[in-house]
Amino acid sequence: MSQSPFRWGIIGPGRIAHAFARAIAVVDAAVIHAVASRDLARAQQFAQAFEVSTTYDSYAALIADPAIDAIYIATPHRFHFEQALSCLEAGKAVLCEKPLTVNAREARRLIEAAQANRAFLLEAVWTRYLPIFQHVRHWLDAGSIGEIRLLTSTFGFTSPRDPQDRLLNHDLAGGALLDLGIYNLTLSQWVMGAEPVDFAAHAILGPTVVDELTSVNLQYASGAVSQWTCTILADTSNSLQIYGSAGRIQVHTPFWGATQATLVTAEQEITVSEPFRASGFEYQIEDAMRCIRAGLIESPTMPHAQTLATMTL
Repeated sequence: MSQSPFRWGIIGPGRIAHAFARAIAVVDAAVIHAVASRDLARAQQFAQAFEVSTTYDSYAALIADPAIDAIYIATPHRFHFEQALSCLEAGKAVLCEKPLTVNAREARRLIEAAQANRAFLLEAVWTRYLPIFQHVRHWLDAGSIGEIRLLTSTFGFTSPRDPQDRLLNHDLAGGALLDLGIYNLTLSQWVMGAEPVDFAAHAILGPTVVDELTSVNLQYASGAVSQWTCTILADTSNSLQIYGSAGRIQVHTPFWGATQATLVTAEQEITVSEPFRASGFEYQIEDAMRCIRAGLIESPTMPHAQTLATMTL
């Protein structure tokens, strides 16, 4: 028997929401039922592009729509907390773009709301779900590169110098760390499976008082170190290297959206490829739907504790 359609609502029809919509097209039994924007014309334009039946110029109206099974939040970071809290308090399942919030206090409050209302909550760190990382996890768990000694990664590009742009706007929680560095950090935590015991960070603040470059050293109890930089001041290599006592793993550019990885040891060099079925968002969407249908309030792949630990650090 075929499943009834899983109906998504979208808050914020921007660039990221377009990637979400392209992914929905390849997910079985999933549809976008409604989209909301404070600018109704933007919602209508999005609805026309992706054949969405319902538009709202009010987030509250979308949240109250009884036909919606889950809501995807794709607005700038600063607004995630308020919007996600409204959804959770209404008992709606939430898939919220990363970072979930702009600080740990807000993240903790959302997790508490999810628990109190028995509503699903997931930070949309889509990288964690990409098929290529299943190969990387297999290599790590099999000890293919021995003990992990060092991780290095960069995420950087040059950004237009528009002080009103989301990346440079302090009021919108701009800066490299929350927008880019979240990927370096969450993958460091995923590779190590532990919290660092010490860290050092250096940031360059620009004229709008957001970090335009942040470099970090994370020290783990095993002695391993993760060194990474995120920046909007330079185009960087944008790859992830994991060095072990018996080899290394390279997650190819761009590491946060990788489709290739290479294992190098004394005995072999293997490159594997895992192309996306669509935009790459389809894998986290499918996980969210599985969890919601199973009555869970968090995903085992990206549990609340890991989101909170990342925000705390």
